[in-house]
Amino acid sequence: MTAPCSPATTIIGLEVHVQLLTETKIFCGCLNRFNPEEPNVQTCPVCLGLPGALPVMNRRALELAIRAGLALSGTIAGTTKWDRKQYYYPDLPKAYQISQFDLPFCDGGWMDVDDADDGDETQASRIRLIRVHLEEDAGKNLHDETQRGRDSRIDLNRAGTPLLEIVSEPDLRSAAQSRRYLEEMRLLMVYLGVSDCNMQEGSLRCDANINLELVNDDGVAIRTPIVEIKNLNSFRGVEAALEYEIGRQRQEFAECGGVYADSEKQTRGWDADRGVTFAQRGKEDAADYRYFPDPDLVPVQIAAEWIEELRTGLCELPAARRQRLVDDLKLSRYDASVIIDQGRDLADYFEAVAQRCGDPKRAANWVTQDVLRELNDRGQAIGDFAIDADGLAAILARIASGDLTTRSAREVFTALLDDDPEGEQVTVEARIDEIISDRGLATIADSGALEPLIDAVIERNPQAAADFRGGKQAAIGKLIGEVMREAKGADPQSVRAALIERLSS
Repeated sequence: MTAPCSPATTIIGLEVHVQLLTETKIFCGCLNRFNPEEPNVQTCPVCLGLPGALPVMNRRALELAIRAGLALSGTIAGTTKWDRKQYYYPDLPKAYQISQFDLPFCDGGWMDVDDADDGDETQASRIRLIRVHLEEDAGKNLHDETQRGRDSRIDLNRAGTPLLEIVSEPDLRSAAQSRRYLEEMRLLMVYLGVSDCNMQEGSLRCDANINLELVNDDGVAIRTPIVEIKNLNSFRGVEAALEYEIGRQRQEFAECGGVYADSEKQTRGWDADRGVTFAQRGKEDAADYRYFPDPDLVPVQIAAEWIEELRTGLCELPAARRQRLVDDLKLSRYDASVIIDQGRDLADYFEAVAQRCGDPKRAANWVTQDVLRELNDRGQAIGDFAIDADGLAAILARIASGDLTTRSAREVFTALLDDDPEGEQVTVEARIDEIISDRGLATIADSGALEPLIDAVIERNPQAAADFRGGKQAAIGKLIGEVMREAKGADPQSVRAALIERLSS
């Protein structure tokens, strides 16, 4: 797609939908669990929309929602209510959705998003929020994707799931920034324990509103019609759909010169396979939904004392914790981000290791490299990891004291991972001592102990020795390698110094 080169301002607002981690649905007692294998079993007269069924509000859903609103710096309302949003769709059996219209439980708020991913000097943009409100989720339409493509089925297990909708102001200015905003939102919700935000299961979804401001040939700034891209369910999908839509709207502007036959807001879908958006329908306005207060649910009074209790109980938020690791523990912003972005449990693990070994930088190196590599290879969460924070801190303390080289410490680390958990239980310190002793990993502090080994290595490699004496500095690498293989506890710098001294004598 060819796009004109005229300057453009991209205007993006996101509506993020977050399924809450409650045991039951928002207005009934049905189990709230992802269950695609058994469709339509987690249902009852309420979420099926049967006549005469009466909803009852789930207090836990409101509690989780208030936590999220507070963490987003929103204002929690003292009084909120439920409204019926009227529309027909096959996965909405009542033909209306219980939502919130003019009195959402949370008004305003904001989230800061880094504008750069590299280096420590990052700038942040503040993305304002319009509102955060609660509603029930709809079911799910399942369409036959084969060539026949004639069958559609409906699974109502998801109908009635508590759903948080977070609506931003149109403050986002690029597809990449929108992706970072969504990633930061997901991280926050997971830290709070509000949602698992599993995008593959649909517990985090996003609608993106986008248009451009371009300048026509007369120098007049014109905004393209707003497009809402529905049901984006991956970070990559959000970024790709917005990038495509930016190009499509620029091209459309070039073709019509900024004069549009229809300037109404349009709803478009995203075809990830073809990498294009496609028109679905004209976008409804609030009047089209015919909102009115739900007669079966009373307004909700939220006590100020409860709000303050929930505010006090909030954990340290990811952005603040990331900054603290930079300011107090002197980590690079990159290392701090890697640790924080892995989730609250891994961040807790890192901080415990750093505190107990007394070296935050070394702890960060091992956690972001060795620990994360093993977790990924083994498909484990940090709670299932064989080496707890005490164990890793004990290894790192041995490096700091000079009892282990970094190379030997990694061998101890691997040995601890491979230990049989059903074997004799000993303290981690005792087990580390056993591994060091059994494998001869103790640091060789006496350089004199290396002399016979160095002499033997030089004798076996006369050409490398001659090359080094002749001025080829790189030749010493082969000699160092052979010494290190036989003396596991030797320090590489000490070995190098001893070899140079011996070859120069």
